[in-house]
Amino acid sequence: MTLTRAHIHQLPKVELHVHLDGCIRPSTMLELGQGQGVSLPASGPEALAKAMLVAHADSLEEYLDRYRFTVAVMQTAAALERIAYEFVVDSAAENTRYVEVRYCPALHMPALSLTQAVEAPLAGIRRGEAETGTMARLIVCGLRTLDPSVSLDMARAAVDYKGDGVVAFDLAGSEFGHPAVDHAPAFEFALGHDLPCTCHAGEGDGPDSIRQAVHVCGAHRIGHGTRLREDPDLEKELIENGVPLEICLTSNRHTHTVVDIAQHPARRYFDLGGVVTLNTDSRLMDATTITDELLIAHEQLAFTRKEIDTLILNAADSAFLPQGERQALRASLLTELEAIS
Repeated sequence: MTLTRAHIHQLPKVELHVHLDGCIRPSTMLELGQGQGVSLPASGPEALAKAMLVAHADSLEEYLDRYRFTVAVMQTAAALERIAYEFVVDSAAENTRYVEVRYCPALHMPALSLTQAVEAPLAGIRRGEAETGTMARLIVCGLRTLDPSVSLDMARAAVDYKGDGVVAFDLAGSEFGHPAVDHAPAFEFALGHDLPCTCHAGEGDGPDSIRQAVHVCGAHRIGHGTRLREDPDLEKELIENGVPLEICLTSNRHTHTVVDIAQHPARRYFDLGGVVTLNTDSRLMDATTITDELLIAHEQLAFTRKEIDTLILNAADSAFLPQGERQALRASLLTELEAIS
């Protein structure tokens, strides 16, 4: 059965890997830029969307450079709150039932205090959830390129807001030359306070980066994990242990992690029994939606409707929610999916 975009759009969805500073509406970005005196690479919404698209980056670092424009307009509490709110509204428009969105509060300091930098997006996602019914939770990130002490501060902040909307700690940023092991104390603190962890790995560096994320840092999920196949023993270990992979197809093509989406190892990991989830990573820089990502998986990686349902349920099962809430989310999704032919 060939699926259409309209068919996939109506499916209930879950997303686990998406960056708040990569999902600003172009119109909002322009308005905030004008209000804050920030120079942007274009002056109209369509032109700005085109300018922010990173379709031909030679590396992860080149891709990440575009974030300097979005972060620049996110230096007030009002901006953070608005962007988080609009993010949830846009997620709901894709029939997303649950989403975890991540960001690094340190990037909004010292313009904001750490408390303001955390509470502003939390206020936004709460308002969006109340309005739309889409559940939204926050993941606080440390950055590989910042001093490890900053990551520890971010982990502490994440723990402080555990149960108040923050569900996990993550390590993001330029991967090559910035090993996760340097930030192990942040993971140790989070895990020591029963806060789940994920970690970007296997995107800008090889499988040893994934090994560090799991074996040294204790990550429960892996952000991307694209290059896992380069180490068959590690691949077998993660698949047998059911470590979820937060796969981002379009983003991986744009960062040159894969040459072509048709050659993306997501299909391999899924066929081997891996817990594969699909995500957008950055809706603005990748010009994508969660509907688009699922459609790409169908058209270029031959995922069937039944397999797409599995991808969606995998994400629900991998959510950083209390067990009862995870089970309720899965049951609700399953009822919806079974009702859509």
